Amino acid sequence: MRGIDSAAQAVYRLMLTDHQLGVEELSTRLGIGEDEVRAALDRLADLRLLRPSDEVPGEAPGGLRPVDPRVGLAALLQHNESLRLRREQEFEESQAAITRMLAEYRDESAGEENHRIERLLGMATVQARLEELTRSISTECLSFSPGGAQSAASLEASRPLNSDALSRGVQMRAVYLDSVRKDRATTRHAEWLTELGGQVRTVPALPLRMIIFDREIALVPLDPANTRKGAVQITSVGVITALISLFEQVWADATPLGTPQERDERGLTRQERELLRLLGQGYTDEAAGKHLGLSLRTVRRMMADLMERLGARSRFEAGLYAGRRGWL
Repeated sequence: MRGIDSAAQAVYRLMLTDHQLGVEELSTRLGIGEDEVRAALDRLADLRLLRPSDEVPGEAPGGLRPVDPRVGLAALLQHNESLRLRREQEFEESQAAITRMLAEYRDESAGEENHRIERLLGMATVQARLEELTRSISTECLSFSPGGAQSAASLEASRPLNSDALSRGVQMRAVYLDSVRKDRATTRHAEWLTELGGQVRTVPALPLRMIIFDREIALVPLDPANTRKGAVQITSVGVITALISLFEQVWADATPLGTPQERDERGLTRQERELLRLLGQGYTDEAAGKHLGLSLRTVRRMMADLMERLGARSRFEAGLYAGRRGWL
C-alpha cells in the first residue's frame, strides 16, 4: 500500500484483530521496537486509518481504534490518486514553462550577455567544460540523465572526477531512467557513488538532460534531439531557479536505485503507466521507447503484456479498456 510502510501495515492488521492492544503488546506481538510502533500509530492516524476511541460509541476515551478497511483504505486510495494526478499536473506545467524558456534562449542570436548564456559547440568542447566545472564545484551537483544506460567505459571514465568531487564533500544527486535498473554496469556505478556519499534515483521519463553546478551554472543540450551538437551554459538566476525547482519536483517522486519498484493499486509500475500515457498521446512505439530509454523490442513486449492483462485484442481496445479502468 502506497504511503504505508511495512511496520504501519503490520500494526494496522493486528489492531483490526484486537483493537485493545497497547504499544507494549503490539511491540511484543510484532517483534519491533516500541518507538517504531509509536511512529506507525502516528502514521496511521495521519492517514486517518485510526481514530480516537472517544469518537466511537461505547468505547473508553484515550485510545485509538482502527477504521474499517473498506472505508479507510478506499479513502486512502482516492487520496493517493488525487496526489499523483496533482504531482503529474505540476510536473507537466513546470516542464512546459521551462521548455518554452529554454527555447526562447536558444533562439536568441543576439544579446547573449543579457541572458547570460554561452553556446558550447561539439562534444569535445562540452566535455572539456564539464571537466572544468566538476573540478571547480564546491557544494552540490544535480543531474538528469535520460537516454537509458551508459556504456561501462563511459561510466568508468567519469569515476576520477566524481570521486574527487565527493572526497571534497560535494553533494551529488543524479536521476536516471527506470530502464537502467536492468543494466548491471549502471547499477554497479550507482552503488559505487552511493558508497562514496552520492545519491541516485530513477523515474520512468525525464524532461531533458541537464547538470547544475553549485546552483549557479547549468548545462543543457543545444538540441535535445541531437546532444552531440553541443550544449548551452546558463548562469541566468531565473532559469537556474526554474531548473532547480524542476529537479526537486522530479527528485521527490523518484525511487532510490536499489529499492524495488512499487506497483500502484491497479498493479501498474510507473514505467508501464508512463508508456500507456505516451502511447495515448500518439507516440509511436519507437518514440515512446526513446523517451523511456527502452528498446523497441522491450516496448512491444511491455505493450503485449498490458494488452493481455486488459484482455484487449488490439491497440484500440487496449486504449479503450485502459481508460475504462482508470489506467490513463
